[in-house]
Amino acid sequence: MNDLAFRLAGPDDATTLVRLRDDAARWMQEHGIDQWKPGEMDEEHFRTRMAEGEVWLSEHGGRVVGAWELWWTDEHAWGVRPPDAGYVHRLMVDRTAAPRGTGRAMLDRAEQRITETGRPYARLDCVAGNPQLRAYYEGAGYAVVGEQPHKQGGKGSPYAVTLLEKKL
Repeated sequence: MNDLAFRLAGPDDATTLVRLRDDAARWMQEHGIDQWKPGEMDEEHFRTRMAEGEVWLSEHGGRVVGAWELWWTDEHAWGVRPPDAGYVHRLMVDRTAAPRGTGRAMLDRAEQRITETGRPYARLDCVAGNPQLRAYYEGAGYAVVGEQPHKQGGKGSPYAVTLLEKKL
């Protein structure tokens, strides 16, 4: 994946991030995955994430083909924890333009960034009812370490998530 470039997103990228998220949500719906819904995240969400953490973009051939959020705390899913991890959220791939392996390359870059901060763990969560996504993360070296039956913090009702962790 040497032809992928990564960069921090800026406020001008918020529209692109909303498009990526909505396209991913539509793909999930088309494939019977009940997880994301188009329109759930607006530009303000991504600007807030940029201010409170990091939002990264992946580019290929001059085009944004993926993105993810990197948080330094995640009390909604993981509770109060020592500062020993980075939390990967909203890993999104443009399925019409991203080369094969882009998702894994973005995870690798997120893990590298976490390591740069001296934190020994990468953590993430996925909706408990999405076995395909859980298998994807397990295939990337993440281990299931628990369940959070009532995650809050998003729009809508609490939902169950599987907690996954990788020692870096």
